Amino acid sequence: MNNLKSYYLEKEQQLAAAIRQLKRKNKWFVAGEIFTFVVFLGFLVGYTIIDWGNVLLILSFVSLGVYALVRYYDVKNERTIHHQEALRKVYTQELQYLSGDFSCFDDGERYVDALHSFTFDLDVFGKDSLFQRINRTVTTGGSDWLAAQLSSVANRSARADAVDELASMEPWRAAFMALGADGRIDSALIRQALQEIKSLQIPTFAAKRWTFVLAWLLIVGLFAAVVASVAGLVSAQLPLWWGILHFFGVFFVCSGACRVISKVVDKLHAQLQVYVQLIRQVGETTTFTTPQNAAIVNVLQGARQSFDQLNDILNGLDRRGNILGLFLMDALFLSDYFLVRRFLRWQRQYLGQVPVWIDAISEIDGLVSMATFRYNEPQAGRAEVVESEEMVYEAVGLYHPFLGAKAVRNDFTLQHRHYYIITGANMAGKSTFLRALGINYILAMNGMPVFATSLRVSAYSLFSSMRTTDDLAHGISYFNAELLRLKQLLTACQHNSQTLIILDEILKGTNSADKLNGSRLFLQAVSALPVTGVIATHDLELSKMEGERFHNYCFEIALGAKVSYSYKVTPGVAHNQNATFLLREILETIIDE
Repeated sequence: MNNLKSYYLEKEQQLAAAIRQLKRKNKWFVAGEIFTFVVFLGFLVGYTIIDWGNVLLILSFVSLGVYALVRYYDVKNERTIHHQEALRKVYTQELQYLSGDFSCFDDGERYVDALHSFTFDLDVFGKDSLFQRINRTVTTGGSDWLAAQLSSVANRSARADAVDELASMEPWRAAFMALGADGRIDSALIRQALQEIKSLQIPTFAAKRWTFVLAWLLIVGLFAAVVASVAGLVSAQLPLWWGILHFFGVFFVCSGACRVISKVVDKLHAQLQVYVQLIRQVGETTTFTTPQNAAIVNVLQGARQSFDQLNDILNGLDRRGNILGLFLMDALFLSDYFLVRRFLRWQRQYLGQVPVWIDAISEIDGLVSMATFRYNEPQAGRAEVVESEEMVYEAVGLYHPFLGAKAVRNDFTLQHRHYYIITGANMAGKSTFLRALGINYILAMNGMPVFATSLRVSAYSLFSSMRTTDDLAHGISYFNAELLRLKQLLTACQHNSQTLIILDEILKGTNSADKLNGSRLFLQAVSALPVTGVIATHDLELSKMEGERFHNYCFEIALGAKVSYSYKVTPGVAHNQNATFLLREILETIIDE
């Protein structure tokens, strides 16, 4: 971890130094622009008052050319500064990640679903969640894709090779993430605009071959008339009126279509330029060797050309805002006609493929986030996912990813259709251990690093009930919410071939005797289903269910002058509880004060 922090810090400092140097160059470019423009004006004024022939006029054009050259390099330098600043932001944020500050990353609060089978209980979304630790997406589509993967435990362990390959491409990933420094690209907005483009009713005459031939004949005829008028063969009014008729003719025929197109595609302009850069970043990569990453590159073949063409069309529509420019371009080159024609050809040739390209970018965007998580957690391992009709969960040195170096590791093995009742005092580690079981399984099934010395699992469903809440707005009490969650659990287990259930205190919302009887009844009923279960409880009486398929484990504490926590799971039933002990300490402190 220290080596990684040093690497990020070194990159951030190198970029900071490069940015300072570029900004110094920028001042010289600005001074050069001012100087060369003043020289241009000076030569131009001198040409009007000093009779040196055309020398001063030539020098004025030379100085104007120098001004344009300096301006070109100034703009190029500005782009480089922007890129370097975006890259620096990437490394600064990764340094924040390593220090335990995730506030600069999207927490995915919009994906929180209290009714989901496991994400709400296992802190997959929300502040300081698994999603916030992983997410580096630069598109909303990538964010949605990543959220969908973390909300599922379908077997995607083969993805691990693709994640590892991207993790090894650190400079490439940093450049990819830097493209989102100015804000996430709205994939939904692009999809909506493209759907509107698909439904546009634009006359198709501009796409016809005969109109294309006619347009070029008219343009050639106009310039022939200009040449003829210069040679004195025809009146100068002929090319003038020809150009005027060009303008009014093409404006009358095409301006309506241009307005309709512009109204829809204007929504894309700010987003599209960055999207083109994303496609270029992926499409120009030839180093992908894993099947999943290579497949994405193959899907994006043609995407860059398509989006470049659409971007050119957008730029052409923008230029129509210049009235003088519009008149000249339509009068001389029938610009609006060719703009509509290019749009119709783009619509026919590429529109149907764009949703596939957007999905491909969303996928690689999500994979970049996963790979960055892999890179940032070098101490994490890789799970072995096996094919088995029976449930397999064999963990050595398992710990919760949120705890980092201070985590206490545990070994634990679940047997097919067996049940593990875990007792222990408050704060002894029961809930954290249950969440470690679940969150590492999510990571394993998504081909991501797992926080264990070794983890061997098979594919099955996952359902948890750990954080039930009431819903007063809909008249649902806490106890009723618990019952509804258990009903949801039973329904899910009946529809899945194998399920791992993780429960933290069954029926917390009722009295002790009723809770014990209800818990026994529930576990006896669920044991008839294709389910393996881990159940944490304070109710020591529940441990009396121990038998052929029910096993007791505990997190024991030591009581002395202070409470000592080992956070180690061991076979047996917990003997020591700490609620009275801790409450007595609080009361004594308050009374002493």
